[in-house]
Amino acid sequence: MHTMDRYTLNDLEKLTGIMSGTIRIWERRYRIIKPHRTETNRRWYDDDDLKRILNISVLYRSGIKISKIATLSGAEIEERVASITREAANPEINIDSLIIAMTTFNEKGVNEVIAMIIISIGFEKTFTEMVFPFLKRVGILWHTGSVNVGAEHFVSNLFRLRIISATDALPPPANTKRQRAVMFLPENELHEIGLLFFTYIIRSMGHEVLYLGQSTPLNAIQDVIEKWQPDTLVTGALSALPFASPEEYLKLVAKTFPEQRILVSGVLVGQIENSIYPNVFVVNTVDDLKSHFSQVTSR
Repeated sequence: MHTMDRYTLNDLEKLTGIMSGTIRIWERRYRIIKPHRTETNRRWYDDDDLKRILNISVLYRSGIKISKIATLSGAEIEERVASITREAANPEINIDSLIIAMTTFNEKGVNEVIAMIIISIGFEKTFTEMVFPFLKRVGILWHTGSVNVGAEHFVSNLFRLRIISATDALPPPANTKRQRAVMFLPENELHEIGLLFFTYIIRSMGHEVLYLGQSTPLNAIQDVIEKWQPDTLVTGALSALPFASPEEYLKLVAKTFPEQRILVSGVLVGQIENSIYPNVFVVNTVDDLKSHFSQVTSR
């Protein structure tokens, strides 16, 4: 995996969504960017080149012809991008803006994009329609080496803080038929943004939530159940890495907590088709989650 200041043409394609052949044409015909060269004459690009291409992609997606973009100075390009980003309804443009902010570790830039989108479409849609698709793309980029782990952690933590803040701002649970939900991730699972967002959704519906979070052993959940008596357990995992066998883990959870409704997402969903446990349910979307907390009242 390369350092953050050196990118291949293939990296630029993955980060911007612009085909490498198109970038080469733009280089040759419009001189919009001048690649560096290795000793063997292979192209490489630095952070400034990446930022310029990402800015150009924002203008290009907004309908400005590349021939026009090529006449603009760097300052003019950045000024137009800032203007478009403030008004953008196009998720791809917003994702480009977030990638620019992420790769330059621009906390203010990330927060400004998120705040603008929340004002435009609301908190819930911002995460379902923009943040999670963005994080999925970042995850792919990280696995292919186009984004390093520092950038992924930086931007993920900003989203994490945003969800926690929004959840803290909710009024106390007031649903007259409110349920109690325990939120936890399996041992060795650390990716909690999805679980935090589900916590926000359940709390926004007026239910009570106890958030146990990352890497929770089953005996800790048993202690909570004895003392707090929840109706529902919500869990999931981003990948199969925390498990020797996801199927065995699901079976263990279902048998250990037979009195609770268990909602699972992520990699565990694939194990449910063959599940014989009536207390285990799939949650793929926010609508799935809302359906469970709308239809079933507390004990």
